[in-house]
Amino acid sequence: MRPDLLNPLFAEVTALKGVGPALAKPLERLKLSRVVDVAFHMPTGWVDRVPRDELDAADAGRVIAITLTAIDYRSSQGRGPNRARAVDAKGNTVSLVYFGGHSGWVKKLFPLGEPRFVSGKLELYGEELQIVHPDIVVPPAEAETVGGREAVYPQAEGINSKRLAGFAAQAIERAPDLPEWIEPSVLAQHGWPGWRAALAAIHADPADASARARLAYDELFANQLALLLVRGEARARRGRALAGDGRLRARPNLPYAPTSAQARTIAEIEGDLAQSRPMLRLLQGDVGSGKTLVATMALLIAAEAGAQGALLAPTEILARQHHENLSRMLAGIASVAILTGRDKGRVREGVLMGLADGSIDILIGTHAIFQDTVTYRDLGLVVVDEQHRFGVAQRMLLQGKAQRPPHLLVMTATPIPRTLTLAQYGEMDVSRLDEMPPGREPIETRVVSEDRLAEVVEALGRHLEGGGQAYWVCPLVEESEKSDLAAAEERAETLRRRFGDDAVALVHGRMKPPEKDAEMARFSSARAGVLVATTVIEVGVDVPNATLIVIEHADRFGLAQLHQLRGRVGRGGGKSVCLLLRGATLSETARARLALMRESNDGFRIAEEDLRLRGAGELLGTRQSGEAAFRLATPELLSELLPIANADARLLVDRDGGLAGPRGAAARLALYLFERDAGVALLRSG
Repeated sequence: MRPDLLNPLFAEVTALKGVGPALAKPLERLKLSRVVDVAFHMPTGWVDRVPRDELDAADAGRVIAITLTAIDYRSSQGRGPNRARAVDAKGNTVSLVYFGGHSGWVKKLFPLGEPRFVSGKLELYGEELQIVHPDIVVPPAEAETVGGREAVYPQAEGINSKRLAGFAAQAIERAPDLPEWIEPSVLAQHGWPGWRAALAAIHADPADASARARLAYDELFANQLALLLVRGEARARRGRALAGDGRLRARPNLPYAPTSAQARTIAEIEGDLAQSRPMLRLLQGDVGSGKTLVATMALLIAAEAGAQGALLAPTEILARQHHENLSRMLAGIASVAILTGRDKGRVREGVLMGLADGSIDILIGTHAIFQDTVTYRDLGLVVVDEQHRFGVAQRMLLQGKAQRPPHLLVMTATPIPRTLTLAQYGEMDVSRLDEMPPGREPIETRVVSEDRLAEVVEALGRHLEGGGQAYWVCPLVEESEKSDLAAAEERAETLRRRFGDDAVALVHGRMKPPEKDAEMARFSSARAGVLVATTVIEVGVDVPNATLIVIEHADRFGLAQLHQLRGRVGRGGGKSVCLLLRGATLSETARARLALMRESNDGFRIAEEDLRLRGAGELLGTRQSGEAAFRLATPELLSELLPIANADARLLVDRDGGLAGPRGAAARLALYLFERDAGVALLRSG
């Protein structure tokens, strides 16, 4: 249960004075549904209002605050602006300009001869001074309410920064004083204020670096402590040792001998599985480094020990691909089944019976494999192929599917910078597959201007004539799935006109699964030569005969995503080519990204550079993460403060009695405040 002390912060946002149903909607669009969300809605900048007694052209471009008196009005015909001409105390004139309103409204704001305290950006329009749409117009008696520095917040239609600042002030009023959870020497070294003082300071002055760092640290500390507690709890629980005897692993018809990195990782996993303490391991492997082979060996160890294994895939396409590959590799060795949301009726019933009676050794599927109706006779190992990052909370849910906590192996094909590995997977042991299987040639990457699109299409034609296959990835069009879809359909249509309807398959995220499967099957079986797709193919699609990929508007993609997409080719033997089509104008960041893609195939290097160029937003944000992103810790602060927060959390657990001591009681509040209490059945006593 959340401590009562925090309840005022976790009340609905409508508890704030002035927030009714009409304002709740724009607040909801900003994801501000509770008071605590408003408190943690950080200003992104500020406006300095310069107080002035008289107008001066030298202030043009600045936001000034000054007392003015209207002397006449000028209304335009049609859609032109309405103006009030006003003077300062010395008689200098300025036009107060409003677009889109009516003249009566301007006259009401500025009654002739009555002074008004006005703030806005002063501009020069020819020889004339003007302020367009002043931010503030109040009677002089209210001038004191206008601060010198004013925070600027991310806004939504229907609510402005000033209203948000007012709601933030109310949220801070409701925030309790909380005991200190930071280790005293860390606090003294940085000279940070208390958490509530920091919260008030950042909303009053967004430039306050000390307050911003303090709040970021608090969030990182809560994150690291939660991960340590999950790890400690998992290690304290008795699972089941799975000791394989090698009889099944000796039998698969492997396409190649395991690399030394694969052999090392398999040995680490075998050692983990042999312990009664449940394995918690993250397997990082670059595109094509052979994670599936490692996972297969782990699942066979579980089968050798008489237990069942489950492999969770993020998409149905990938689940069916895994099922096809493992069924082929393990034919006559182990029983492999699949279960997705689409499987109904007798097929589903047959799988459920096989799991319950133990005749199925390995189950592959999407989240459907952990629904309430799915029961296992003896689930011993769970492998999560988690392109979308399976969060700590979801990892805890898996525990309920086994008689004893199962062993857990989480795989990611996105090489993650070490800082972010610590942030997201701090409770896990980490293995890295840092070498490629034999026969994997580096993919040749070329950057081509989109002006040469016709040449690229001709080159594609020669590639198809030679019996090759290709992917054509359509651009990200802002954030809209609809416009992404339109771009893909349009490109598919132009290529069909050139190569014929049968030669071009199309896959996008809004297709029904059977349609998507049918198009993928046409491409996989080489009945279609080109697969036009949105970024839905980023995850795991495997067609060895496809040795060319064209990525339109490559400058709109992040490095990690470009690297993932490029990894769709080069999966068979021989040379593969990636063509990155770029726009006519490039930002410096886009130029640096494309240059690195051209020169490097090393996913780990690319991931580190992606973090530097783009920040952690994409890597920790909604696109690739099932875990809540950090709200207060910026990428720069993340890199700087995370190691300190990790050490501080360890100190609390190892030296200060965990959550049982005085600092632990304060830290427990931090866990609830920053909502890192997932699985806090753990919070019994630390």
